[in-house]
Amino acid sequence: MDSLVFGQRLKYYRKRNNYTLVQLGKIISKPAPYLSQLENGIMEPRVTLIRELASALDCTPSDLLDPEPPNRRAGLEIELRRLQDEPQNKQRKLPYLRPSSRMPDEILEHIIGLYSALEEDNTFTISNPNTPKNIARNSNKDLRSEMSSKNNYYEEIETIAQSILNSLDYPGSGPVSERILMDVCDHFGFSVKRAENIPQTTRSITDQREKIIYIPQRNDLSTRASRSVVLQTLGHYALDHEVADDVGTYLRQRVESNYFAAAILAPEKPAVDFLQKAYESMDISIEDLQEIFYISYEMAGHRLTNLATQHLGLTLHFLRSDDEGVVWKAYENDGVPLPQGIDGTIEGEHLCRNWGTRQAFHTQDSLSLHYQYTDTPSGKYWCVTHVEADRVPYHAVTIGTTADQAKWFRGSDTKRFSTSHCPDKECCNTPRASVRQHWQGVAWPSARDRSNVSSGLPLPARSFSRFPGVDMVEVYEFLERQESQ
Repeated sequence: MDSLVFGQRLKYYRKRNNYTLVQLGKIISKPAPYLSQLENGIMEPRVTLIRELASALDCTPSDLLDPEPPNRRAGLEIELRRLQDEPQNKQRKLPYLRPSSRMPDEILEHIIGLYSALEEDNTFTISNPNTPKNIARNSNKDLRSEMSSKNNYYEEIETIAQSILNSLDYPGSGPVSERILMDVCDHFGFSVKRAENIPQTTRSITDQREKIIYIPQRNDLSTRASRSVVLQTLGHYALDHEVADDVGTYLRQRVESNYFAAAILAPEKPAVDFLQKAYESMDISIEDLQEIFYISYEMAGHRLTNLATQHLGLTLHFLRSDDEGVVWKAYENDGVPLPQGIDGTIEGEHLCRNWGTRQAFHTQDSLSLHYQYTDTPSGKYWCVTHVEADRVPYHAVTIGTTADQAKWFRGSDTKRFSTSHCPDKECCNTPRASVRQHWQGVAWPSARDRSNVSSGLPLPARSFSRFPGVDMVEVYEFLERQESQ
């Protein structure tokens, strides 16, 4: 049994019968201090005593042994007790708090919330916000806020991309052909070469002396993906980027170069024309946008967020997360309640288990599109999730909007509904009491190895490296091999 829960249930039934500890003790021939220890979870009763207590309190033994707290107040007191008993909280040497009957529930909830916030992100240190990881997280938060304020639409990048396509005789509709893609490379004076053994920390390597962009072989990088990589690389030159001296600049350049690639591969005018027709038919689909312009599902999702608010008046949210629900990328201008750390960042946080983004991994066919409505504390939202099977572990890309705007999208007639109460811990982050009681102290899982960049942010730059997350030793050795061939 859980002695804390048993103690609260004993107290509940004792008070329901209007007994003091002394009065109950006389009925069952036990001293009041002993009963007090039972109610405080310090001791566990024998089975025979449980029967006697049940008889005296006009209830059944199963009523006393029920693994659920008898009411919300009891649950709060149990949670506070457990938090104070955790080793890391004992090390903080805070005064031990025993809530009296006069203490309001709101105060207990507030104290529990403070304890939870302390553990929410134990890597974030307010005393030292200038650590590489905290600088990266804060830069990412600021950049995401800017993107939302712009509705993720960067007119200056759209203009640059369109002027390049105009100079290369793009026909004005359909996907960008391989010939035009090579013409874009020629426009900047570069050629593209596939090479073996490109360092795993890079998506491409540019030899600025010889004007060559190296990308992985086709068995490591598909043709569709390679188009994006080449244009993302060229984006740095199209947008006059300098080598970043800080993580904030690096992240901004990354967003801008990715935007440039999408603006070339799915040009604004034909993409808007297509979306406008889909809007009028109430049949907007990321999958269609993906196929028409021969781009990845993720890029199609990004492109929709670029154009939908500006040209269709629709607000959206975008998520990429892994199979554990950890957020790698996020954007919203529709008010969806994304999880946040104590520093306000979203990347690296866990999504609610009830959201479509995570539910998609548990359907009968997890690789088909998953449509779902979810009630949240901020309102009802609709989303469509695509699971990327070519990543290890699998990743999910989700595009969503408010329920009242869902009618413009394919899949809005879905019958999948869910409810999320996150960030309330009782929503999905606390095991059911009966299950917890059955397995607590018995289960011993072994954690899976993970990347130390679970949030998708770049690694702190190594010494002599000005490119976060890149192993420059491998890069230089690779270029040496290429030059000697």
